[in-house]
Amino acid sequence: MSRALETLDAGRDTRPATVRVWDPLVRIFHWSLVAAFAIAWATGDELQSVHETTGYAIAALVAIRVVWGLVGSTHARFSDFIYRPSTVIRYLVDTMMFRAKRYIGHNPAGGAMVMALLAMLAALCGTGILMTTDAFWGVEWVEEVHEALANLALILVGLHIAGVFAASIEHRENLVRAMFTGRKRAE
Repeated sequence: MSRALETLDAGRDTRPATVRVWDPLVRIFHWSLVAAFAIAWATGDELQSVHETTGYAIAALVAIRVVWGLVGSTHARFSDFIYRPSTVIRYLVDTMMFRAKRYIGHNPAGGAMVMALLAMLAALCGTGILMTTDAFWGVEWVEEVHEALANLALILVGLHIAGVFAASIEHRENLVRAMFTGRKRAE
């Protein structure tokens, strides 16, 4: 190799190439939802007007994400990350054995979690809205279902975070940073 080429190579950035995965709408949605859910959860018993306003914001975010899941960028589309249940189970087994395939977009478990969280949040918002109507105001079973859904959503959030950390360790990449930057390692 010539001296000039060696010098060029010596100054070259050695970090792996990255690809754009998460578009700005997905990232803004994600972190807005994190903040809104935390606020709604923290104000559930204390600040009813803040809780309700935040609940409506969550409902709007979920609606936007559903639309974006149909018409958005490649990795935002549901068609990119909805897998058969058998594929999700196989992926989870492979993850436990530290041999799971790496995906540029959502992996099968991550895709299932996105769908579970969206469905849970839609149900949570639905019961919350019901509680503001004349027909269901003060109806105990609606309140109980709403609280149970909130607790289930919190469990899903915990599983989601655990999955993100497990995949980050297994595939040696920072998925939290990727949700801020929108970029992941290309290979």
